[in-house]
Amino acid sequence: MIEQDTIRLLRECDAGVKMGVSSIDDVMPHVKSDAFRKYLSKCKEEHNMLQAEIDALLEQYHDEGKEPNPMAKGMSWMKTNMKLAWEESDETIADLMTDGCNMGVKSLNRYLNEYEAAEEKAKDITKRLINLEEKLTVDIRKYL
Repeated sequence: MIEQDTIRLLRECDAGVKMGVSSIDDVMPHVKSDAFRKYLSKCKEEHNMLQAEIDALLEQYHDEGKEPNPMAKGMSWMKTNMKLAWEESDETIADLMTDGCNMGVKSLNRYLNEYEAAEEKAKDITKRLINLEEKLTVDIRKYL
């Protein structure tokens, strides 16, 4: 049970990190403010560092991880492009990123509760990912 919950929690973190990086990549070309771009770049770097930890742990369990849900990824891409076509501004991007982070935090907390038998290493990574997402929403509020 411990190993199964650990793998499942790490898979969800894997998908979440990939979704976060993809979302940042989608909006980055549209960001006007250098300071905002720096927030997003730093967040992406931190996501990539967590990704490396997740990959290493998943490798220990001989697991390949998990890609984000294609439907969720497609819907996110569509929403981003539609909103930016309507109004390409840092405010729109901050709104999109805040929504995405909030959905990620909600999902990760749900998985943390669902896979409560997971090893502490996996729980720690999940909590750090949650904190990273929450920090970004606070940091970019001034652009809303």
